[in-house]
Amino acid sequence: MTKLLSQLPRLTYLLALALAAILLTRGQTETTMLLIVSSIVMFAVCWTSAIHLLGGRAALHFVLIAVVIGWAAEQLGSSYGWFFGEYTYTDVLGPTVGDVPVVIPLMWFALTYIAYVIANLIVWQSPSDGVAPLGQDLAMSLLGAAIVTAYDLGADPYMVFVLKAWIMKKTDGWWFGETVQGFVGWMLVSFVILFLFRMTLRRHAPAPALHVNRGHVMVPLFIYGANMVFQAVLGYPVEIRTIALFAMGIPLLSALCGYARWQRPLAGPGELR
Repeated sequence: MTKLLSQLPRLTYLLALALAAILLTRGQTETTMLLIVSSIVMFAVCWTSAIHLLGGRAALHFVLIAVVIGWAAEQLGSSYGWFFGEYTYTDVLGPTVGDVPVVIPLMWFALTYIAYVIANLIVWQSPSDGVAPLGQDLAMSLLGAAIVTAYDLGADPYMVFVLKAWIMKKTDGWWFGETVQGFVGWMLVSFVILFLFRMTLRRHAPAPALHVNRGHVMVPLFIYGANMVFQAVLGYPVEIRTIALFAMGIPLLSALCGYARWQRPLAGPGELR
């Protein structure tokens, strides 16, 4: 087990590079298989990153909460129109569980984990604020949900109108045809995932690896930035390309400033300073 954990940083870096290569390839030729593979790789790199920064137990809790809540919200959404408005998934995203493509719950984990790290870097100049007071958990969960939704501002129109990954019943919404309700749903579901995960830390505090260096903390920022660049280059409609630079760029730049002040923990496992 110790030997396996020692290889996690290398595996995380390799997966991050693979994700970048897949996103670049997707930019040249969009296919269902590439989309599915990029989603799975993004999930995998976020999980290995979470194990290193938060510990195996906390990372597993995060994955289970995000996957279960994400799937349930999407199933209720596609079946009854809850949270996001009425929509139906097509076969573009591959195999499904119920009405929901398998990769969708995986993405809920990846995006909320990235948002958790970015939010903490912005506010606390650390990838994790550990066990926090209730008010802090509420505020940080709300900030994380906003960071996830900033990504979706550009992702949703692209997925609907370019990839046709799902079909919205209402196509004349205020956001390039998308309904504002969809973004309310993204905020709500992201908030619930992040807040429930934070509640688990009250029983089992994060236990990061002994040697967490600056490269490890950079991985979630790199993934968020890569997706921002993808939207800025290929976003649809073209207005999205400028919006992505600000909507995703502002939290990313703020997190990078926090990252610049972050220092490698000196107290060992269980604390990030």
